[in-house]
Amino acid sequence: MSYVQFLGAAGTVTGSKHLINTTPKKTGKESNAGYKLLVDCGLFQGQKEWRLKNWTELPVPAHEIQAVILTHAHLDHCGWIPRLYKEGFTGTVYATPATVDLCGIILPDSGYLQEEDAAFHNKWKSSKHIPALPLYTMEEAQECLSRFRAVPFGETVELGGEVSFRFIPAAHILGSAMAEITLANNGKRRTMLFTGDIGRVRNNHTAPGKVVHSGPTGGEAPDVLVMESTYGNRHHPHEDVMPEMAALIRAAVKRGGSIVVPSFAVERTQKFLFMIKELMEQKEIPRIPVYADSPMGIHAVKIFLNHSEEFTPETKDLIARHGSPLTWPGFHFASTVPESKEINASHFPTIIVSSNGMCMGGRIQHHLIQRLPDPRNLILFIGYQAVGTRGRQIKDGAPQVKIFGEIVQVRAQIESLEQFSDHADIDELIEWLRSFKKTPLNTHIVHGEPDSAEALREEIEKQLGWEVDTAHYMEKAEIP
Repeated sequence: MSYVQFLGAAGTVTGSKHLINTTPKKTGKESNAGYKLLVDCGLFQGQKEWRLKNWTELPVPAHEIQAVILTHAHLDHCGWIPRLYKEGFTGTVYATPATVDLCGIILPDSGYLQEEDAAFHNKWKSSKHIPALPLYTMEEAQECLSRFRAVPFGETVELGGEVSFRFIPAAHILGSAMAEITLANNGKRRTMLFTGDIGRVRNNHTAPGKVVHSGPTGGEAPDVLVMESTYGNRHHPHEDVMPEMAALIRAAVKRGGSIVVPSFAVERTQKFLFMIKELMEQKEIPRIPVYADSPMGIHAVKIFLNHSEEFTPETKDLIARHGSPLTWPGFHFASTVPESKEINASHFPTIIVSSNGMCMGGRIQHHLIQRLPDPRNLILFIGYQAVGTRGRQIKDGAPQVKIFGEIVQVRAQIESLEQFSDHADIDELIEWLRSFKKTPLNTHIVHGEPDSAEALREEIEKQLGWEVDTAHYMEKAEIP
C-alpha cells in the first residue's frame, strides 16, 4: 500500500512533515524497494505537548528517507531538517532557489538560538534537563545545507522509484511553492498536490503591501490534495492597513512610547520596513529611529533584493525609489549582541522590529521584558500567532507572561493588524479550489488549528460537494 502519513501540522499549525511511502514493486527478477520522501520538515512550535514532539524520532529511520521536498523557508516547514540530518539523513533536500538562499541563513540562526537558549537554561538551572541540550547546533545546521539542491519553478525532477515532482508558485513568501508529485500506484499514475502555505489572491485592496506576485495560479488537477487551513475559519479585513498603522504609531510616539513589532525575519520584516519608509516619506509618521534587530537581518535584506523576479510591480517600484533599506538614514540593523543591547539602552521613542515572530525565542524576548510593563509602549503584531505561543498569550490579553523564567507584567498597548497576513483566508481558498479542472479523489486538510481545519472542511463540502477529511497526527492515508 502506498500512503501519506501526517507526521506534523495535523491538529496544529506547525511542524509540517508529510511522509510519502510508495509500495515496493517486483517485476520478474527485478524489484523496486519503493520510495520514501518527506514533504516539508518543520519545527513544532506553540503548546508544550507539540514542542516535545521535536525530540521524537520519526516512524521511519532518517537514513531510509531518500529526499525532502521543501515548500518554503519558514521554520514550521524547514526547521527540523538539521535534526533529520543529525539523525542520519543523507538524501537531497529540494527547494526553489530563493528558498535555498533563505534556508542558508534561517537554519544556522535557528541552531544558534537553540544553543543560546540551552546555555541560558544551564547557567540559571531553569530546565528540568541537566544539562539542557539544543535540538541541533549552528554547526549541524550549516552542515545540512550541503544536502540542498535548487530547483526552478516548473522544472520536473525524477526522483526514482517512479516518483517525480515539480514546483508551482504558491505566492506565500519569497520562494514559496506547492509541490506537485507524480507517482505510480497499483499500475496507475497519481498526482498529489501539497500546498505548503497558500498566498493571498492578490490585489491592492485585500492584500496591501504584499511583496511577491499574485496568488496561486488556478487550473490544478490533482488526484490527492493536501492543503493548509491556517485561516480556514477567518475573513481578512479589506481595509487599507496604512492609515490604521500610522495612527497607532503616531499615538504611541505622542505619549513617549516605543513600538515593538515581533516579526518573522524573512519577508515580513522587509515588507514592514518598506511600509514604514513610505509612511515617513508621506509625513504620516514622525522620522524616529527604526531598528531591525535580527542576526540575519542584513543577509535577509540582500537575499530579498536578489530575487526581484518574484516581486509585485509595487514592490519593484518601492525598491526603485528608495533603494536598499541598508542605506536608509535612521534605519539601523543590529547584527551583534552589543548592537542589540544598545537598542534597549535608548529610552526615546523608536520602532523595533525583531524576531521571533511568535515571541518564542530570539531577541524579541529581551525587548518585551523591557517594554511590556510600560503603558506608553505599543506591541504591534503583524503575523499569525499560533495557539500556545507567547505571542498568542499577549495578543489574547494575558495580564502577564513568563520570559526566561521571569514574570513580566503586560501594561503596554497591544494591537494586531490582520491585513499583513500572507495566508489566503477561507474565501480566497474556496476561490482557488473552484478553479480546479477536476475534483480530487481525496482531499486532506492540514496545517491549521482544529477549529480552523474543521471550518474549512465543512465549507468545501458545502460549497463544492467534495469529500474532505481533516488529517490527524501520525495518521496514514492510502493513496488511491
